[in-house]
Amino acid sequence: MPNFLIYKANIIRREEFNVTGKKTTIQSTWKMNIRAWKIWWKLCPRFFFSAGISSMVKALTPYVTIFLSAQIINELSGNQDVAVLAKWVILTLTYTSLCALLNSILKHWLNYEKSSAQSIDRQVYMKKMLDLDYEDIERQPIFDLYSQIIQTKYWSGWGIYKTLLFFEELVTAFFQILGGISLSVSLFAAKVPKGSELEPINHPLFAVGILMLLLLIAVLSPICKTMGDKYMTNYAKEARLGNRFFYFFGFMSHDKKRAADLRMYQQQENICHPRMAECTMFSAHSDIAKSAMGPMGLLHALSQGMSVILTGVVYLYVCLKAWAGAFGVGSVTQYIGAITQLFGGVSAFLTTVGAMQSNGEFLVSCFHFLDIPNRMYQGSLTTEKRSDRQYEVEFRDVSFRYPDTEQWALRHINLKFQIGKRLAVVGMNGSGKTTFIKLLCRLYDPTEGQIFLNEIDIRKYKYDDYINIFSVVFQDFQLLSLPLGENVAGAARYDSELAKSCLKNAGFETRFQSMPKGLDTYLYKDLDENGIQISGGEAQKIAIARALYKDAPFIILDEPTAALDPVAEAEIYSKFNDIVTDKTTVYISHRLSSCKFCDEIAVFHEGNVVQKGTHEELISDKTGKYYELWNAQAQYYNE
Repeated sequence: MPNFLIYKANIIRREEFNVTGKKTTIQSTWKMNIRAWKIWWKLCPRFFFSAGISSMVKALTPYVTIFLSAQIINELSGNQDVAVLAKWVILTLTYTSLCALLNSILKHWLNYEKSSAQSIDRQVYMKKMLDLDYEDIERQPIFDLYSQIIQTKYWSGWGIYKTLLFFEELVTAFFQILGGISLSVSLFAAKVPKGSELEPINHPLFAVGILMLLLLIAVLSPICKTMGDKYMTNYAKEARLGNRFFYFFGFMSHDKKRAADLRMYQQQENICHPRMAECTMFSAHSDIAKSAMGPMGLLHALSQGMSVILTGVVYLYVCLKAWAGAFGVGSVTQYIGAITQLFGGVSAFLTTVGAMQSNGEFLVSCFHFLDIPNRMYQGSLTTEKRSDRQYEVEFRDVSFRYPDTEQWALRHINLKFQIGKRLAVVGMNGSGKTTFIKLLCRLYDPTEGQIFLNEIDIRKYKYDDYINIFSVVFQDFQLLSLPLGENVAGAARYDSELAKSCLKNAGFETRFQSMPKGLDTYLYKDLDENGIQISGGEAQKIAIARALYKDAPFIILDEPTAALDPVAEAEIYSKFNDIVTDKTTVYISHRLSSCKFCDEIAVFHEGNVVQKGTHEELISDKTGKYYELWNAQAQYYNE
């Protein structure tokens, strides 16, 4: 089985949360579009004004030209009065120029609003991601659903943003139909003179028959177009996968983090090119290409052919009535243009409705994501603001397992934090240390048991209030490509002296003094070509400074010195007692040597707290886990 097909099968298995491909009714499609328009109305109401006015002017402008041109031709074929001709010519030039100018201004306005909406579109999903319960963000099915929405948007534009384009197209079609009716209604009222061989054309049934034929053709054209487009939506899953392959392997050479490996192991030639060759999603031999050259292409061709047939029927009917003397030659221009525009508007309206139906299944995914509920109770009690920082936290028989798993990550944890003390949490990888911290910060709620703050279940506190008592340096912390000061403060406006002090306490002073722009120095070069590249150890120091700047009563450091050399580590730990002052501090560390200065050490193993005590107490127990871990690392301490 080819590698690409194996990968494809794995992706499809992961897409169990995928809700695209579900059929939607016309009623449900309209409801979803109306809901999307309501969202957009709140986010960018000016788009609807710009789209409405621009679409109206764009739709009606051709009718101005059609009407005025018909008057000129009628005068040329009739009285040929120079004054009248001059009047119509001047009016034509004036109105055509004004319409062109107005269309240009309105188009510029509309394009600006569209561009603004495009950036807002991504923010809709970003805001939802930030509002989701943290445990949902880490669930793979939800991440896959979000990825599908974004990938579909970049592949074909389907999704919530597409509804804005539908609104514009519907308004344009509406005014196009309205203008066509106003200029073509007299066509069916105009009578062929009595005695003419074509007098039967005057019969109402003939007019009804022509109208029904034109309507049938106008309906068949968008039906064929929609059926053809459906082939593309049916390949959405494969197209997303193809895009992922193309983006990852096609742009891998731009990834600075992989540059060394690519060269050392010739991965570009041995991996990237072969993988790209396996992905034939958009090649001439793909299923999409075969459909384009087969049924999809045929249906699109039929759609265009129907439009040509419609124009031909219009010409035939109008010219027959003109030939029979029902109206002058100038009116031929008016009626042909008006009816073509009229039924073109009908066809455009139905084509848009068909596209809305195709987009409906992708809207299901979008709203399924936006409707993910927040199950975590947000609490109502205000966290007490204590100047003495006397916050006591206790775990009582706490057990936890991650969503969608059966394995317990923590089991029966009982632990009480001593106010103002230093607690070290140690253990092997996978022993539950980081999970313990996530529960403490209430990124997750316990599966069993309770966590108390000052004898009150933490779930009863307002969520934002509760997390504000913690400063955390996570193991996988992230800094932003923004000025150093903003990274430390986590805000655009900040106390510069406090930021400098925190950087100094975190051991970043020497590097800071070499920065000519000081706190205004950009980190990395994503947004500023003069930005600085920082090492992993320097980034960790900045993250520690950020935690100090928050000045919360609890400070938690998850592997805070993992990227630091032993000298820098010793420097930070030697002064940390002075830095944290009266804060309650929790350290997670693999280096047991860093635990010596802590008041208490909790040893985790396989999701349980197997030992508690000071370094001296734990090292004296030669049968304990701490003694085993200490001796495993002792060779490094003695060197």
